[in-house]
Amino acid sequence: MAPIAEMDPAFRRSESADQLLILGGGLMGLAVAHQLARAGRQVQVLSRRRSEAAGFVAAGMLAPHAEGLQGDLLALGQASLERIPAWVAELEADGDLACGLRRCGIVVPFSTPAERDAYPTACFGQPLDRAELELQVPGIGPFWEAGLLFAQDGQIDNRRRLMRALERACVARGVGFQEGVEVLALETDAAGALAAVCLRSADGEERRLPARQAVLTAGAWSARLLPQLPIVPVKGQMLSLQGPRQALDRVIFGPGTYLVPRDDGLLVVGATSEPEAGFGEGLTPAGQRQLQAGIASLLPVAAGWPPMERWWGFRPCTPDQAPLLGQGPMVGVWLACGHHRNGVLLAAITAELLAAAIDGRLSAGQQRQLASFRWDRFAPQPA
Repeated sequence: MAPIAEMDPAFRRSESADQLLILGGGLMGLAVAHQLARAGRQVQVLSRRRSEAAGFVAAGMLAPHAEGLQGDLLALGQASLERIPAWVAELEADGDLACGLRRCGIVVPFSTPAERDAYPTACFGQPLDRAELELQVPGIGPFWEAGLLFAQDGQIDNRRRLMRALERACVARGVGFQEGVEVLALETDAAGALAAVCLRSADGEERRLPARQAVLTAGAWSARLLPQLPIVPVKGQMLSLQGPRQALDRVIFGPGTYLVPRDDGLLVVGATSEPEAGFGEGLTPAGQRQLQAGIASLLPVAAGWPPMERWWGFRPCTPDQAPLLGQGPMVGVWLACGHHRNGVLLAAITAELLAAAIDGRLSAGQQRQLASFRWDRFAPQPA
């Protein structure tokens, strides 16, 4: 993929303290940058290495119901799911690239009807017995006796389409980019508010970039800049197989493994969950065996399909697996991080909420949404 600089020779805009900086060039950073640029803000994205962003790693499921989300996180996911078609239309109009959105529905299989009926979001799905499960997912493994069909859930081809569409849409809206730079620290003024961002370029040069406002979208690395944030990396390994076109219509969301079919027959398989790995890179035999076992259990025929890619990435996880949104612990720094495994799902609503908050346009309902995801919600409350 060509660097953004090759997509637009004028991609680097003038540096001034008036511009709003996006600290992280992944899915969340690009989504927020695009939304702010559409609102007329001068925005610049600082990115160390886009290939490590979770947006290039995730499977792209849009699954608030299939994932069994609950409480405020479920409500946020449902709001984002409703917003996604309009958001995708904006990206496609600005970037002139398709995002790969598919409302294909997601099937969650269970070993017993009792397990199905006890699922947190069962009331939002269509219950399936074994015969109905086989109709929805021909070839599903024999272990599964029941299921739930969430026809409202779906997927987006984030790895091959969405990220590129976002990049193009940002460029079209005048977003500036600095690639290959690492944010070392956030500098404050005498009042404790953001004054500058300290950077190191790929050639080792360090410099100071004045800034009064920034949005932290550094994913699993966010706590390196603000240690107060309770975000840790959870490593996940994935792979893809090439199946026949239309061999599988529905996403299968099984326990520990999910299968996401693209429209050209590619099957994305994920994902391990390895909190003990920290930022340890690389594939492991144990992780790959786990994925293969999941394929054999969910869709045995797919175990014979040829492998295409294998990769890994790092989910940004908080204690309750929900994001940190809104004002951060430093005046002038906004948060859009900690989305764990729901970053693709929540990108649309996160961009909308952050842009409204930064511009002072929050409705009462949006204020309540942000209040549920404050960064300091884990602190002990006074008696």
